[in-house]
Amino acid sequence: MIVITAPTGNIGRRLLSLLVEAAPAHGEELRVVARDPARIPEAVRAAVEVVTGSHGDAATVERAFAGADAVFWLVPPDASRTPEEAYSGFTRPAARAFAAHGVGRVVGVSALGRGTPQAGRAGLVSASLAMDDLIADTGVAYRALANPSFFENLLEEADSIREHGVFTDTVAADRPAPLVAVADIAATAAGLLLDRSWTGVGSVPVLGPEDLSPHDMARIMSAELGRPVRYARESLDDLRSSMLAHGLNEAFVEGMVDMKRAKDQGLDSGVARSPQAGPATGFAQWCAQTLKPAVLAASEAVDAR
Repeated sequence: MIVITAPTGNIGRRLLSLLVEAAPAHGEELRVVARDPARIPEAVRAAVEVVTGSHGDAATVERAFAGADAVFWLVPPDASRTPEEAYSGFTRPAARAFAAHGVGRVVGVSALGRGTPQAGRAGLVSASLAMDDLIADTGVAYRALANPSFFENLLEEADSIREHGVFTDTVAADRPAPLVAVADIAATAAGLLLDRSWTGVGSVPVLGPEDLSPHDMARIMSAELGRPVRYARESLDDLRSSMLAHGLNEAFVEGMVDMKRAKDQGLDSGVARSPQAGPATGFAQWCAQTLKPAVLAASEAVDAR
C-alpha cells in the first residue's frame, strides 16, 4: 500500500498519474489523502482508495497510514504560519503516525542546501531540512527529494513576460544554479515508492540537466517564445514589502527573504552534479511545452476581452 499526500498539487497529480499506471504491475495498492476528492479526476478516483481530510490532521493521518508500506509526503505551502509551523508543525502528527503504524518507507519533498554554509540561515529551506530530520527520527527509511527552484515558478510571471518581456527574481543575473521541472520530481518519487529495496536515511538531489543563470534563462526563453525576454532583479527589501502588503505572516515572509538571500549566496550549488537517474527535462524543452502555451493563453485571454 502506497499513500500519496497532496495528490492534486503540481507534483502530486503527476505522481498519482504515474502510480495509477505502474502500481498494479508491482502489486501495490494506492491510497490518497485529499481535502477535496472531487478535484481528483473521476477515472483516477476509481483506481484508488480516498481518505478525505488534511494530512496535517492527526485523525486523518491515523486513518490514512494504517496498513501503509510507503508514503509520499509533501507539505502544502502555508504563508499564514511561521516556517517552523508550516513544515515541522504540520508534519508532527504524521511523524507520530509513521511510527505508530510501522510505515516502512517515506519519500518527502524537500530542498537542496544540507551541508552548505547557508543551510542554517536559509529560512524556508532550513525549516524544510528540520522537517526531514523530524521524519528521519521516527525510524522510517526516508528519502528526501532535494530540489532546487522549479521551472514552474515562471508560470506566475506569464502575464509579465507577455506584456513586458520581463521576469524577475532576487538572485544575481549571472549566477548559475540548478533548476528542475516538477514532472521530473514526480518521476523520481514514483521510482522510489515502487522500489522496496532501499533502507536508511538519505537525500536524492533532483537537479535538472544543467545549471542556468537568469541571463541564460532569458536567452533561452527569447528563442523559444520568439520574442525578447529580459531579467529584472528585484531587491530583497522590495520582495519583503510586496509580500507583507499582501498580508502574509511576517515570520514566513522573513523565511522567504532568508531563503532567497541564501540562494544568491550559493545554497543550491552544494551538490556535485552527476548524471541524474531519472528524467531530466531541459529548460528549452519545458519552455516550448509549458511556458509558451501559458504565455499564449494569457495573450489570447487579453485579446478576448
